[in-house]
Amino acid sequence: MNALTTYAPHAARLLLGLIFVVFGLNGFLNFIPIPPPTGAAAEFMGGLAAAGYFFPLLKGTEIVVGLALLSNRFVPLALVVLAPITINIVAFNILEPAGLPLAILIVGLQGGLAWYHRAAFRPLLTAVSADREEVAEEPAGSTLAV
Repeated sequence: MNALTTYAPHAARLLLGLIFVVFGLNGFLNFIPIPPPTGAAAEFMGGLAAAGYFFPLLKGTEIVVGLALLSNRFVPLALVVLAPITINIVAFNILEPAGLPLAILIVGLQGGLAWYHRAAFRPLLTAVSADREEVAEEPAGSTLAV
């Protein structure tokens, strides 16, 4: 193994975790000024903000998942939880292209980590579980005691 294959997954995990912790905390503390979106992106953000619960839930999830990545705990689970968030980051930044370079970086880091941990995803991508037990049907006329 060369240095790149040895250290790249760890660097990607740490960078991705740092991105999500920092931007998650920024959602609560506003220490990085972010210009307001315009056009369709502003309407979209306004709708999400009007719901009241969405941004605290999103930013809290980003912090928890980012901490999981930084601590190297539950990394495959963290990547699964981040997948819909990442898709929405990319979709939003198609409407508001200023953040597209960061969105592309996030996709690259997450994709590389998913590839590195691909063995953990193999059971999720199997149509039928190999260890699934067939459930025996109840005989006709039987009742379950409650």
